[in-house]
Amino acid sequence: MTNTLYLPELREMLAENNSAELQEFCTAIHPARAAEFMEGLTPAEAWAVLRHAELPVRAEIFRYFDASKQIEIIETAPRNEIAELIGALPSDDRVDFLNEVDDRIVAEILPLVPTAERRDIQRLSAYAEGTAGAEMTTEFARLGETLTVSQALTEIAKQAENLETIYYLYVVDDEDHLRGLVSARQLVSSIGRPDTPVAELMERDLVTVHVNEPITSVAQKVARYNLLAIPVVDDQQRLVGIITHDDVIDMVVDEATEDIHRMGGVAPLVDSYLESPFLTLWRKRAGWLALLFLAELFTFTALARFEHAIAAIVALALFVPLCISTGGNSGSQAATLITRAIALGQVTRHDWWRVLKHEILMGLALGATLGAIAFVRAALTPQHILGDDTSRWLLAITISQSVAMICLWGTLIGSMLPLVFHRLGFDPGFASSPFVATFVDVTGIVIYFSIAHFWLF
Repeated sequence: MTNTLYLPELREMLAENNSAELQEFCTAIHPARAAEFMEGLTPAEAWAVLRHAELPVRAEIFRYFDASKQIEIIETAPRNEIAELIGALPSDDRVDFLNEVDDRIVAEILPLVPTAERRDIQRLSAYAEGTAGAEMTTEFARLGETLTVSQALTEIAKQAENLETIYYLYVVDDEDHLRGLVSARQLVSSIGRPDTPVAELMERDLVTVHVNEPITSVAQKVARYNLLAIPVVDDQQRLVGIITHDDVIDMVVDEATEDIHRMGGVAPLVDSYLESPFLTLWRKRAGWLALLFLAELFTFTALARFEHAIAAIVALALFVPLCISTGGNSGSQAATLITRAIALGQVTRHDWWRVLKHEILMGLALGATLGAIAFVRAALTPQHILGDDTSRWLLAITISQSVAMICLWGTLIGSMLPLVFHRLGFDPGFASSPFVATFVDVTGIVIYFSIAHFWLF
Protein backbone atom coordinates (compact mmCIF):
# COMPACT_ATOMS: atom_id res chain seq x y z
CA MET A 1 0.00 0.00 0.00
CA THR A 2 1.41 3.37 -0.98
CA ASN A 3 1.79 6.35 1.29
CA THR A 4 -1.02 8.32 -0.38
CA LEU A 5 -3.46 5.42 0.02
CA TYR A 6 -2.67 5.15 3.73
CA LEU A 7 -3.25 8.84 4.52
CA PRO A 8 -7.07 8.83 4.28
CA GLU A 9 -7.20 5.78 6.55
CA LEU A 10 -4.92 7.43 9.12
CA ARG A 11 -6.96 10.62 9.05
CA GLU A 12 -10.17 8.60 9.42
CA MET A 13 -8.70 6.80 12.46
CA LEU A 14 -7.76 10.16 13.94
CA ALA A 15 -11.21 11.61 13.30
CA GLU A 16 -12.81 8.62 15.03
CA ASN A 17 -10.11 8.61 17.75
CA ASN A 18 -9.67 4.91 17.06
CA SER A 19 -6.93 4.26 19.60
CA ALA A 20 -6.71 0.51 19.05
CA GLU A 21 -6.13 0.74 15.29
CA LEU A 22 -3.72 3.67 15.61
CA GLN A 23 -1.72 1.73 18.18
CA GLU A 24 -1.70 -1.31 15.91
CA PHE A 25 -0.52 0.84 12.99
CA CYS A 26 2.44 2.09 15.04
CA THR A 27 3.50 -1.37 16.20
CA ALA A 28 2.64 -3.64 13.26
CA ILE A 29 5.26 -2.32 10.83
CA HIS A 30 8.85 -1.18 11.06
CA PRO A 31 9.23 2.32 12.58
CA ALA A 32 10.87 3.59 9.38
CA ARG A 33 7.89 2.42 7.32
CA ALA A 34 5.45 3.94 9.79
CA ALA A 35 7.24 7.28 9.51
CA GLU A 36 7.22 6.97 5.73
CA PHE A 37 3.44 6.37 5.66
CA MET A 38 2.98 9.48 7.83
CA GLU A 39 4.94 11.79 5.51
CA GLY A 40 1.77 13.46 4.20
CA LEU A 41 0.44 14.23 7.67
CA THR A 42 0.99 17.61 9.25
CA PRO A 43 3.26 17.67 12.32
CA ALA A 44 0.18 18.03 14.54
CA GLU A 45 -1.50 15.02 12.90
CA ALA A 46 1.68 12.96 13.09
CA TRP A 47 2.02 13.67 16.79
CA ALA A 48 -1.65 12.80 17.33
CA VAL A 49 -0.92 9.38 15.81
CA LEU A 50 2.22 8.86 17.90
CA ARG A 51 0.38 9.63 21.14
CA HIS A 52 -1.43 6.30 20.76
CA ALA A 53 1.83 4.32 20.75
CA GLU A 54 3.89 3.13 23.70
CA LEU A 55 6.71 5.52 24.57
CA PRO A 56 9.61 3.37 23.18
CA VAL A 57 7.74 2.88 19.87
CA ARG A 58 6.84 6.58 19.77
CA ALA A 59 10.47 7.57 20.19
CA GLU A 60 11.64 5.09 17.54
CA ILE A 61 9.17 6.33 14.89
CA PHE A 62 9.94 9.96 15.75
CA ARG A 63 13.63 9.39 14.93
CA TYR A 64 12.69 8.61 11.30
CA PHE A 65 10.72 11.82 10.69
CA ASP A 66 12.27 14.58 8.60
CA ALA A 67 14.20 17.19 10.56
CA SER A 68 11.67 19.95 9.88
CA LYS A 69 8.78 17.81 11.14
CA GLN A 70 10.73 16.77 14.25
CA ILE A 71 11.51 20.37 15.14
CA GLU A 72 7.95 21.56 14.60
CA ILE A 73 6.58 18.75 16.76
CA ILE A 74 9.03 19.59 19.56
CA GLU A 75 8.12 23.27 19.36
CA THR A 76 4.33 22.86 19.16
CA ALA A 77 3.35 19.71 21.10
CA PRO A 78 2.58 19.92 24.84
CA ARG A 79 5.79 20.49 26.77
CA ASN A 80 5.27 17.63 29.23
CA GLU A 81 4.70 15.12 26.43
CA ILE A 82 7.80 16.32 24.55
CA ALA A 83 9.86 16.10 27.76
CA GLU A 84 8.75 12.48 28.10
CA LEU A 85 9.70 11.81 24.47
CA ILE A 86 13.11 13.49 24.87
CA GLY A 87 13.86 11.31 27.87
CA ALA A 88 13.14 8.16 25.83
CA LEU A 89 15.38 9.08 22.88
CA PRO A 90 19.01 7.90 22.61
CA SER A 91 21.31 10.37 24.36
CA ASP A 92 23.13 11.50 21.22
CA ASP A 93 19.91 11.96 19.23
CA ARG A 94 18.11 14.10 21.80
CA VAL A 95 21.02 16.54 21.98
CA ASP A 96 21.03 16.84 18.17
CA PHE A 97 17.29 17.54 18.14
CA LEU A 98 17.44 20.15 20.89
CA ASN A 99 20.34 21.95 19.20
CA GLU A 100 17.96 22.78 16.33
CA VAL A 101 15.15 24.04 18.54
CA ASP A 102 14.67 27.62 19.74
CA ASP A 103 16.57 28.22 23.00
CA ARG A 104 13.48 29.60 24.72
CA ILE A 105 11.52 26.42 24.03
CA VAL A 106 14.44 24.24 25.15
CA ALA A 107 14.52 26.18 28.42
CA GLU A 108 10.82 25.32 28.94
CA ILE A 109 11.27 21.62 28.11
CA LEU A 110 14.46 20.77 30.02
CA PRO A 111 13.06 21.22 33.57
CA LEU A 112 10.37 18.65 32.70
CA VAL A 113 12.87 16.02 31.49
CA PRO A 114 13.79 13.36 34.09
CA THR A 115 16.80 14.39 36.18
CA ALA A 116 19.26 11.77 34.91
CA GLU A 117 18.45 12.47 31.26
CA ARG A 118 18.54 16.25 31.83
CA ARG A 119 22.03 16.04 33.33
CA ASP A 120 23.14 13.88 30.42
CA ILE A 121 21.81 16.45 27.93
CA GLN A 122 23.60 19.29 29.69
CA ARG A 123 26.86 17.32 29.79
CA LEU A 124 26.77 16.39 26.09
CA SER A 125 25.70 19.90 25.08
CA ALA A 126 28.87 21.28 26.66
CA TYR A 127 31.06 19.66 24.00
CA ALA A 128 31.88 21.65 20.89
CA GLU A 129 29.92 20.78 17.75
CA GLY A 130 31.85 18.52 15.40
CA THR A 131 33.70 16.69 18.17
CA ALA A 132 33.40 13.10 19.42
CA GLY A 133 31.86 14.32 22.68
CA ALA A 134 29.00 16.02 20.85
CA GLU A 135 28.19 12.89 18.84
CA MET A 136 28.67 10.13 21.43
CA THR A 137 26.01 8.22 23.33
CA THR A 138 26.34 7.55 27.04
CA GLU A 139 24.17 4.43 26.85
CA PHE A 140 26.67 1.58 26.58
CA ALA A 141 27.39 -1.75 28.26
CA ARG A 142 29.73 -1.34 31.22
CA LEU A 143 31.30 -4.20 33.19
CA GLY A 144 33.54 -4.23 36.26
CA GLU A 145 36.94 -5.83 35.77
CA THR A 146 36.48 -8.14 38.76
CA LEU A 147 33.35 -9.85 37.42
CA THR A 148 33.22 -13.46 36.29
CA VAL A 149 31.48 -14.65 33.11
CA SER A 150 28.28 -15.63 34.93
CA GLN A 151 28.20 -12.35 36.86
CA ALA A 152 28.83 -10.40 33.66
CA LEU A 153 25.93 -12.12 31.88
CA THR A 154 23.63 -11.30 34.78
CA GLU A 155 24.78 -7.68 34.72
CA ILE A 156 24.27 -7.34 30.97
CA ALA A 157 20.77 -8.78 31.29
CA LYS A 158 19.96 -5.91 33.69
CA GLN A 159 21.46 -3.23 31.43
CA ALA A 160 20.36 -4.48 27.99
CA GLU A 161 16.95 -2.82 27.91
CA ASN A 162 18.42 0.69 28.10
CA LEU A 163 21.40 0.20 25.79
CA GLU A 164 21.85 1.13 22.14
CA THR A 165 24.17 -1.83 21.47
CA ILE A 166 25.45 -4.74 23.55
CA TYR A 167 27.83 -6.33 21.07
CA TYR A 168 30.83 -4.53 22.60
CA LEU A 169 31.01 -4.70 26.41
CA TYR A 170 33.45 -2.25 27.95
CA VAL A 171 35.41 -3.23 31.05
CA VAL A 172 36.15 -0.39 33.50
CA ASP A 173 37.56 -0.04 37.00
CA ASP A 174 35.87 1.64 39.96
CA GLU A 175 36.72 5.10 38.62
CA ASP A 176 35.50 4.34 35.07
CA HIS A 177 38.99 4.09 33.56
CA LEU A 178 38.78 2.00 30.41
CA ARG A 179 40.58 -1.31 30.94
CA GLY A 180 39.48 -3.43 28.04
CA LEU A 181 36.70 -4.81 25.88
CA VAL A 182 34.96 -8.15 25.60
CA SER A 183 32.43 -8.94 22.88
CA ALA A 184 29.03 -10.47 23.60
CA ARG A 185 30.09 -13.43 21.49
CA GLN A 186 33.13 -14.07 23.69
CA LEU A 187 30.99 -13.88 26.80
CA VAL A 188 28.33 -16.26 25.51
CA SER A 189 30.90 -18.73 24.14
CA SER A 190 32.51 -18.82 27.59
CA ILE A 191 29.26 -19.70 29.36
CA GLY A 192 30.59 -23.23 29.92
CA ARG A 193 33.26 -21.67 32.17
CA PRO A 194 31.11 -19.42 34.35
CA ASP A 195 33.83 -18.69 36.90
CA THR A 196 36.31 -17.35 34.34
CA PRO A 197 37.21 -13.72 35.14
CA VAL A 198 36.21 -11.23 32.46
CA ALA A 199 39.73 -9.80 32.74
CA GLU A 200 41.10 -13.00 31.17
CA LEU A 201 38.85 -12.67 28.12
CA MET A 202 39.02 -8.96 27.42
CA GLU A 203 41.10 -7.28 24.75
CA ARG A 204 43.35 -4.58 26.23
CA ASP A 205 44.85 -2.90 23.16
CA LEU A 206 41.88 -0.77 22.15
CA VAL A 207 41.34 1.90 19.53
CA THR A 208 39.83 4.94 21.23
CA VAL A 209 39.04 8.56 20.43
CA HIS A 210 39.41 11.58 22.67
CA VAL A 211 36.27 13.42 23.66
CA ASN A 212 37.47 16.55 21.80
CA GLU A 213 38.66 14.70 18.68
CA PRO A 214 37.10 15.87 15.38
CA ILE A 215 34.37 13.64 14.00
CA THR A 216 36.30 13.25 10.74
CA SER A 217 39.06 11.51 12.69
CA VAL A 218 36.46 9.32 14.42
CA ALA A 219 35.01 8.24 11.07
CA GLN A 220 38.46 7.41 9.72
CA LYS A 221 39.28 5.20 12.71
CA VAL A 222 35.95 3.35 12.58
CA ALA A 223 36.39 2.71 8.85
CA ARG A 224 40.07 1.75 9.12
CA TYR A 225 39.58 -0.79 11.92
CA ASN A 226 36.09 -1.91 10.80
CA LEU A 227 34.52 -1.27 14.21
CA LEU A 228 30.87 -1.50 15.22
CA ALA A 229 31.49 1.13 17.90
CA ILE A 230 34.42 3.10 19.25
CA PRO A 231 34.93 4.20 22.88
CA VAL A 232 35.29 7.89 23.74
CA VAL A 233 37.65 8.77 26.60
CA ASP A 234 38.66 11.94 28.43
CA ASP A 235 42.09 13.21 29.45
CA GLN A 236 42.26 10.69 32.33
CA GLN A 237 41.38 7.78 30.01
CA ARG A 238 37.95 7.49 31.65
CA LEU A 239 35.23 6.03 29.45
CA VAL A 240 32.61 8.74 28.90
CA GLY A 241 30.68 7.34 25.93
CA ILE A 242 30.76 5.44 22.66
CA ILE A 243 30.06 6.28 19.02
CA THR A 244 28.31 3.53 17.07
CA HIS A 245 28.87 2.75 13.40
CA ASP A 246 25.38 3.97 12.40
CA ASP A 247 26.15 7.36 13.92
CA VAL A 248 29.43 7.39 12.00
CA ILE A 249 27.55 6.68 8.78
CA ASP A 250 25.25 9.63 9.50
CA MET A 251 28.28 11.85 10.19
CA VAL A 252 30.00 10.79 6.96
CA VAL A 253 26.83 11.36 4.91
CA ASP A 254 26.31 14.82 6.44
CA GLU A 255 29.96 15.78 5.89
CA ALA A 256 29.97 14.51 2.31
CA THR A 257 26.68 16.30 1.60
CA GLU A 258 28.10 19.60 2.87
CA ASP A 259 31.23 19.15 0.76
CA ILE A 260 29.19 18.37 -2.35
CA HIS A 261 26.96 21.39 -1.81
CA ARG A 262 29.91 23.72 -1.31
CA MET A 263 31.80 22.29 -4.26
CA GLY A 264 28.74 22.98 -6.37
CA GLY A 265 28.57 26.57 -5.14
CA VAL A 266 25.52 26.04 -2.90
CA ALA A 267 25.26 26.74 0.83
CA PRO A 268 24.46 23.44 2.66
CA LEU A 269 20.76 22.60 2.99
CA VAL A 270 19.16 21.49 6.26
CA ASP A 271 16.10 19.83 4.71
CA SER A 272 15.92 17.73 1.57
CA TYR A 273 15.82 19.48 -1.80
CA LEU A 274 12.07 19.11 -2.42
CA GLU A 275 11.12 20.04 1.15
CA SER A 276 13.29 23.15 1.39
CA PRO A 277 11.27 26.39 1.10
CA PHE A 278 11.68 28.21 -2.21
CA LEU A 279 13.06 31.34 -0.53
CA THR A 280 15.60 29.26 1.39
CA LEU A 281 16.84 27.61 -1.80
CA TRP A 282 16.96 30.97 -3.56
CA ARG A 283 18.97 32.54 -0.73
CA LYS A 284 21.48 29.68 -0.51
CA ARG A 285 22.01 29.58 -4.27
CA ALA A 286 21.80 33.30 -5.06
CA GLY A 287 24.46 34.24 -2.53
CA TRP A 288 27.13 32.08 -4.11
CA LEU A 289 26.05 32.91 -7.66
CA ALA A 290 26.13 36.64 -6.96
CA LEU A 291 29.61 36.37 -5.45
CA LEU A 292 30.89 34.33 -8.38
CA PHE A 293 29.19 36.68 -10.86
CA LEU A 294 30.95 39.67 -9.33
CA ALA A 295 34.25 37.81 -9.55
CA GLU A 296 33.60 36.93 -13.19
CA LEU A 297 33.21 40.65 -13.96
CA PHE A 298 36.98 40.84 -13.73
CA THR A 299 37.10 38.87 -16.99
CA PHE A 300 35.65 41.97 -18.66
CA THR A 301 38.48 44.05 -17.22
CA ALA A 302 41.05 41.50 -18.36
CA LEU A 303 39.62 41.31 -21.90
CA ALA A 304 39.40 45.10 -22.15
CA ARG A 305 43.10 45.31 -21.39
CA PHE A 306 43.85 43.26 -24.52
CA GLU A 307 41.31 44.95 -26.78
CA HIS A 308 44.01 45.94 -29.29
CA ALA A 309 45.11 42.32 -29.70
CA ILE A 310 41.55 41.12 -30.36
CA ALA A 311 41.02 43.94 -32.86
CA ALA A 312 44.22 43.04 -34.71
CA ILE A 313 43.63 39.28 -34.81
CA VAL A 314 39.95 38.41 -34.50
CA ALA A 315 40.75 34.67 -34.35
CA LEU A 316 42.21 35.16 -30.86
CA ALA A 317 38.72 35.88 -29.55
CA LEU A 318 37.45 32.61 -31.03
CA PHE A 319 39.83 30.59 -28.85
CA VAL A 320 39.14 32.43 -25.57
CA PRO A 321 36.39 30.00 -24.40
CA LEU A 322 38.58 27.01 -25.27
CA CYS A 323 41.56 28.28 -23.27
CA ILE A 324 39.82 29.48 -20.14
CA SER A 325 37.48 26.47 -19.92
CA THR A 326 40.57 24.26 -19.94
CA GLY A 327 41.84 25.99 -16.80
CA GLY A 328 38.47 25.79 -15.08
CA ASN A 329 38.06 22.10 -15.87
CA SER A 330 41.56 21.12 -14.76
CA GLY A 331 41.27 23.24 -11.62
CA SER A 332 37.88 21.79 -10.68
CA GLN A 333 39.19 18.28 -11.25
CA ALA A 334 42.20 18.86 -8.98
CA ALA A 335 40.11 20.60 -6.30
CA THR A 336 37.68 17.66 -6.20
CA LEU A 337 40.48 15.11 -5.83
CA ILE A 338 42.32 17.00 -3.08
CA THR A 339 39.16 17.91 -1.14
CA ARG A 340 38.11 14.27 -1.10
CA ALA A 341 41.62 13.14 -0.12
CA ILE A 342 41.56 15.59 2.81
CA ALA A 343 38.15 14.31 3.92
CA LEU A 344 39.42 10.71 3.90
CA GLY A 345 42.59 11.61 5.77
CA GLN A 346 44.79 10.64 2.82
CA VAL A 347 46.23 14.16 2.61
CA THR A 348 46.94 16.67 5.39
CA ARG A 349 48.05 20.27 5.22
CA HIS A 350 51.60 19.09 5.99
CA ASP A 351 51.63 17.22 2.65
CA TRP A 352 51.38 20.40 0.60
CA TRP A 353 54.88 20.08 -0.87
CA ARG A 354 54.27 16.49 -2.01
CA VAL A 355 50.94 17.51 -3.50
CA LEU A 356 52.55 20.48 -5.25
CA LYS A 357 55.30 18.35 -6.84
CA HIS A 358 52.76 15.74 -7.88
CA GLU A 359 50.41 18.28 -9.45
CA ILE A 360 53.23 20.12 -11.26
CA LEU A 361 54.11 16.89 -13.05
CA MET A 362 50.45 16.05 -13.61
CA GLY A 363 49.71 19.58 -14.87
CA LEU A 364 52.58 19.41 -17.33
CA ALA A 365 51.45 16.01 -18.60
CA LEU A 366 47.81 17.07 -18.93
CA GLY A 367 48.83 20.41 -20.47
CA ALA A 368 50.99 18.67 -23.06
CA THR A 369 48.12 16.34 -23.95
CA LEU A 370 45.55 19.11 -24.36
CA GLY A 371 48.11 21.44 -25.96
CA ALA A 372 48.78 18.90 -28.71
CA ILE A 373 45.08 18.70 -29.49
CA ALA A 374 44.80 22.49 -29.45
CA PHE A 375 47.80 22.82 -31.82
CA VAL A 376 46.09 20.66 -34.44
CA ARG A 377 42.78 22.49 -34.12
CA ALA A 378 44.38 25.94 -34.35
CA ALA A 379 46.50 24.90 -37.34
CA LEU A 380 43.30 23.98 -39.21
CA THR A 381 41.86 27.49 -38.82
CA PRO A 382 40.91 28.82 -42.31
CA GLN A 383 43.21 31.55 -43.63
CA HIS A 384 40.36 33.94 -44.36
CA ILE A 385 39.54 34.00 -40.63
CA LEU A 386 43.19 34.58 -39.71
CA GLY A 387 43.80 37.33 -42.24
CA ASP A 388 46.79 37.77 -44.53
CA ASP A 389 49.23 38.93 -41.85
CA THR A 390 48.79 36.06 -39.38
CA SER A 391 50.66 32.75 -39.61
CA ARG A 392 48.54 29.71 -38.84
CA TRP A 393 51.61 28.03 -37.30
CA LEU A 394 52.33 30.90 -34.94
CA LEU A 395 48.65 30.90 -33.96
CA ALA A 396 48.83 27.14 -33.39
CA ILE A 397 51.91 27.56 -31.17
CA THR A 398 50.16 30.36 -29.27
CA ILE A 399 47.01 28.35 -28.64
CA SER A 400 48.81 25.13 -27.71
CA GLN A 401 51.17 26.88 -25.28
CA SER A 402 48.30 28.84 -23.77
CA VAL A 403 46.23 25.71 -23.24
CA ALA A 404 49.21 23.90 -21.71
CA MET A 405 50.10 26.76 -19.35
CA ILE A 406 46.51 27.45 -18.32
CA CYS A 407 45.96 23.74 -17.68
CA LEU A 408 49.06 23.66 -15.47
CA TRP A 409 47.97 26.84 -13.68
CA GLY A 410 44.43 25.54 -13.10
CA THR A 411 45.76 22.24 -11.76
CA LEU A 412 48.04 24.02 -9.28
CA ILE A 413 45.32 26.42 -8.10
CA GLY A 414 42.77 23.62 -7.77
CA SER A 415 45.12 21.45 -5.74
CA MET A 416 46.49 24.17 -3.46
CA LEU A 417 43.31 26.09 -2.58
CA PRO A 418 41.71 23.25 -0.54
CA LEU A 419 44.95 22.89 1.43
CA VAL A 420 45.11 26.65 2.02
CA PHE A 421 41.51 26.72 3.27
CA HIS A 422 42.22 23.68 5.45
CA ARG A 423 45.30 25.40 6.89
CA LEU A 424 43.26 28.53 7.70
CA GLY A 425 40.65 26.45 9.51
CA PHE A 426 37.94 26.63 6.82
CA ASP A 427 36.16 23.70 5.23
CA PRO A 428 38.18 22.63 2.14
CA GLY A 429 34.83 22.33 0.37
CA PHE A 430 34.82 26.13 0.10
CA ALA A 431 37.42 25.65 -2.67
CA SER A 432 34.45 24.79 -4.83
CA SER A 433 34.56 24.03 -8.51
CA PRO A 434 32.82 27.32 -9.44
CA PHE A 435 35.21 29.25 -7.18
CA VAL A 436 38.29 27.64 -8.75
CA ALA A 437 36.88 28.01 -12.26
CA THR A 438 36.12 31.71 -11.73
CA PHE A 439 39.59 32.46 -10.38
CA VAL A 440 41.29 30.55 -13.20
CA ASP A 441 39.06 32.21 -15.84
CA VAL A 442 40.33 35.68 -14.94
CA THR A 443 43.98 34.72 -14.61
CA GLY A 444 43.77 32.45 -17.65
CA ILE A 445 42.87 35.39 -19.89
CA VAL A 446 45.98 37.21 -18.76
CA ILE A 447 48.14 34.11 -19.47
CA TYR A 448 46.53 33.59 -22.87
CA PHE A 449 46.98 37.11 -24.19
CA SER A 450 50.45 37.45 -22.70
CA ILE A 451 51.56 34.41 -24.73
CA ALA A 452 49.70 35.73 -27.77
CA HIS A 453 51.48 39.08 -27.44
CA PHE A 454 54.87 37.34 -27.34
CA TRP A 455 54.31 35.25 -30.48
CA LEU A 456 52.00 37.34 -32.64
CA PHE A 457 52.87 40.98 -31.95
